[in-house]
Amino acid sequence: MTTKQLCLLGLLFLLISYLFFSKVLPDFQLPIDFAHWFNLTGACLMLFFNAVFPKSILSLVASILTILGVIAHIGLCTIDFIMWSFGNDDVGKEALSNQISNTPSILYPFVVVGPSLLFVGLAVHAFNFIKTNTVSSLMVILSAPAIGFSFFVLKNGIYMLLSCVIFVVGLGLLLFRNERKVVENEKA
Repeated sequence: MTTKQLCLLGLLFLLISYLFFSKVLPDFQLPIDFAHWFNLTGACLMLFFNAVFPKSILSLVASILTILGVIAHIGLCTIDFIMWSFGNDDVGKEALSNQISNTPSILYPFVVVGPSLLFVGLAVHAFNFIKTNTVSSLMVILSAPAIGFSFFVLKNGIYMLLSCVIFVVGLGLLLFRNERKVVENEKA
């Protein structure tokens, strides 16, 4: 697979995970936690975006943020896998949740702030194209915070999914921006 294809696969997996999180797909979580496996795999594949976008100081910052966000996603998914393993043991889930909430060195980097860095990093990558691909860039830049806002503030899965769709489409358009120009030039 090419690097761009791996990026596209990451976007697809991320979108599938958000279909589960928003409850659009049926909630079948046996024999494994499909939602978080798709999320984990998609987040890890997002690392390839660091290789496909042009290099600059801004993209270096974006790459660092993206890497930190992927690391945080790995931690968050690990926590969610452990939480899933409790099954119907609500007392155990509550105890783990309280423990994590009372441990700032886990709560902030792996639950509250860290996973958002993936979206921030990719939005910073998108900012590199604000002059040449304005609409696609704005789709990514504006939908990145909307994903978190719809989840944490609005607590609305449909808005979260819609924000994720816009984010994924925007990144996909930026990913294949050169190919679109070649096709447009051939039609002219």
